[in-house]
Amino acid sequence: MKNAVAVLFLAAASSALAQTNAPAARSLTLDNCIREALQHNFDVQIERYEPLKSRISLEAAYAGYDPTFNISGAHNYDESGSLFQNGLHVPTQTSDQNAFNSGFVGALPGGLSYDLSGNVSETYGSSGGAPFDNSGGSIGVSLDQPLLKNLWIDSTRLGIMVAKDQLKQSVQGLRQQLITTISALENAYYELIFAQENLTVQEQALELSQTQLDQDQQRVQVGSLAPLDVQQDEAQVAQNRANLIAAQFTLESDENTLKNLLTDNYLQWHDVNIVPASDLAAVPQLFDVQDSWSKGMVSRPDLLQARLTLEQQGFQLKYDWNQLFPQLDLTGSYGFNGAGKEFSDAFAQYSQGNRPFYSYGAKLSMPLDNLAARSSLKSDKAVQKQDLLKLKQLEQNAMVAIDDAVKQAQSALESVGATRQARIYAQAALDAEQKKYAVGKSTTFTVLQLQDNLTTAKSQEIRALANYQEALTALAQQEGSTLERRHVDVRTD
Repeated sequence: MKNAVAVLFLAAASSALAQTNAPAARSLTLDNCIREALQHNFDVQIERYEPLKSRISLEAAYAGYDPTFNISGAHNYDESGSLFQNGLHVPTQTSDQNAFNSGFVGALPGGLSYDLSGNVSETYGSSGGAPFDNSGGSIGVSLDQPLLKNLWIDSTRLGIMVAKDQLKQSVQGLRQQLITTISALENAYYELIFAQENLTVQEQALELSQTQLDQDQQRVQVGSLAPLDVQQDEAQVAQNRANLIAAQFTLESDENTLKNLLTDNYLQWHDVNIVPASDLAAVPQLFDVQDSWSKGMVSRPDLLQARLTLEQQGFQLKYDWNQLFPQLDLTGSYGFNGAGKEFSDAFAQYSQGNRPFYSYGAKLSMPLDNLAARSSLKSDKAVQKQDLLKLKQLEQNAMVAIDDAVKQAQSALESVGATRQARIYAQAALDAEQKKYAVGKSTTFTVLQLQDNLTTAKSQEIRALANYQEALTALAQQEGSTLERRHVDVRTD
């Protein structure tokens, strides 16, 4: 009696310890997993920096319009000593000069360049013993407006256009990464459901074969069954136990795959058992390849990126064409001079504006052969034709991939119905054979074979259900509609 109590106590303690050390279970829907991945998936986090980098590059492209401020000052001293020239004495001359220059230099989006500058200087000293002191300077603006080359596009405007398209491309790159990650996450989620349900199937198979073994051992004891048949039962139990171990490993591996996709802190999730809150179900859908093609042509990130690349090449060709023209610029300047004894006198005359100066004119510069510009235009035209062919090839490949995905989804849906019927028939066949076996009209080998058939049919049914869900995921991925399907908004801020 004491031994029995001790055994019960140890069993209870072991059970309590097992419950204490058991991993925590966490029920997650697919939407829960997607939300986690959008915040914590490493690939998504890494790709989110690309639009930020592109936005910074776009801001840097506008640097060509930043005005440059310059200021300088200098002091100059000059002295010429006494000397004799042709017997005559030349008086000593000394001079000091303080000079200051300042201005803004820059360009405007229309190609106009400007130089707003001013300078002032004061010179003082003595000549032949007589002191002198005077100041002077000017303030004004100089303008240079291209009329042909660099009129409708120049290097700065080209850089801005390209940077804008690169920003759009980086956003599409982020969309592509989100689609890839969510698709992988969906597949991992469905694989985990399959692994859990398949583990249940293998447990049922082991239980069924163990029941068969127990019953046949009783039949051997009463002499109604040969011992060899029991060995067949034992072999079946061992095989089902091995299948159960393999199914358990697959479950754990699939769970790790899902965890790796939805977190950036695996240790935090290591001891968590993810329990999918959804079952595998096959909701029939109508598939229209024309509609899927339409979605793909307007939504696939890779196609949108290729079109942006082609658009960038169009900007380059526009620039190359403009570079073929001669450099014909209008130039002009306007300002005021100032002079006096002190700095203040010069500044006063600036404000009065009574000593103006101005100029206007044109300048022409034209390479006689212009080989560099013509070669660049020819080369970039070839690149544009190449990019166009790449886009057409990508579009065709996308259409083929979408067509395959539609057919795969249709086939997977049909397989769901077929495997369900196969499982029903396998169950009915086993039930009938077990009844025959109970009255001695069947063999252990046949019953075990039908048990195997039922286990296979159950696994194939849930495999078909998982395949159908994954086929829908693949179709959405090929269409580029994954984000819309999962109501995910791409935010790059």
